[in-house]
Amino acid sequence: MEKTNVMRILDSKKISYKEYYYGDTEAISGVEVAAALNEDPNIVFKTLVTVSKSKNYYVFMIPVEKELDLKKCATSVNEKSVEMIPQKELLPLTGYIHGGCSPIGMKKQFKTVIDESCNNYSSIIFSGGKIGYQVEVELNDLSKVINYKTYNITK
Repeated sequence: MEKTNVMRILDSKKISYKEYYYGDTEAISGVEVAAALNEDPNIVFKTLVTVSKSKNYYVFMIPVEKELDLKKCATSVNEKSVEMIPQKELLPLTGYIHGGCSPIGMKKQFKTVIDESCNNYSSIIFSGGKIGYQVEVELNDLSKVINYKTYNITK
């Protein structure tokens, strides 16, 4: 399996992780990815990028089966409102394409909030930075790579 930038960053910080490859499946949605990996969809997280009225960008991570609650997201980052960024802005802003967006290795580090349901698990699975790749990282190790907080951000 090829190493993604996310894996190289984790390696450089001596953080252990489990890598998954699903590129040989038809999986597109997060729920399909969880099924392809034979993993509980509650521990497979998607990475979503938003922008506030004040033009600040925020990253939110939620279980693949859940839906982002934009009101709760705004509250979690002390903004009046946030909305999803247009898909065409994702690559120039983060360096990632839709479906391969990871909180690790973005062009710039944005304030990141992970749904508090992550606290029910010692590790979570999320994009390895490329479509077809996922990584599983323990939450206490993830905090060594990205600065995040947890909050109830799903509907």
